[in-house]
Amino acid sequence: MKTVAIAAAALSLLCLAAPAAAQNASQTATYGEISLRAGFTPDPYTVNIQAGGSIDGNRLPGACTGYIASAPDFEVTYSAGGLPLVFRTMSGTDTTLIINGPDGQWYCDDDSYGDGDAEVRFNNPQSGTYDIWVGKFGSGGTASARLLITETP
Repeated sequence: MKTVAIAAAALSLLCLAAPAAAQNASQTATYGEISLRAGFTPDPYTVNIQAGGSIDGNRLPGACTGYIASAPDFEVTYSAGGLPLVFRTMSGTDTTLIINGPDGQWYCDDDSYGDGDAEVRFNNPQSGTYDIWVGKFGSGGTASARLLITETP
């Protein structure tokens, strides 16, 4: 009986941790991917996407917010130089950014670009893959948005 109780407790803990695992950076990005090198042109590089989804981003580590999809919206493989790397959103809807960086850390923002748009800035970016989710603040669903990637903030 004690073994069953321990197994049930372990299963309960796994279920509580499951929402964070819903964001799987190894999934294929919904709106594509690109490889960029420091000094890339055109700058900014832009991608039109549908922001949002059914998963609450606040279940991820850090101060993440917004509703997102399971798979990344876009993936950037970046070769760093001496420039900053900045991700921004532009939309008529309040959007958020959730990025899984090359170091495996989660970077999140809501409204730093002003007027309901998000910005995540890497002053000394690492080379590697950045998996990007553009979230929709508030309730689930989707909204038209544009992701901007720039080195000239």
